[in-house]
Amino acid sequence: MKVVVDQVKCVGSGQCVMVSEEVFDQRDEDGVVVLLQEEPAEDQHEGVREAARVCPALAIEIDE
Repeated sequence: MKVVVDQVKCVGSGQCVMVSEEVFDQRDEDGVVVLLQEEPAEDQHEGVREAARVCPALAIEIDE
């Protein structure tokens, strides 16, 4: 799995961080998503999928 985030689309809701804090974080100054792991471990895949599903801006893309 490879994860790509679009920081331009991100609205800073933080849903991704709440679902998968090992893979996603937010910038302190504006709350925009920061990708911590471009290729997360297999045990993190479901959390990443859920983060992509709940992202209100559709700023997370997953390449399986």
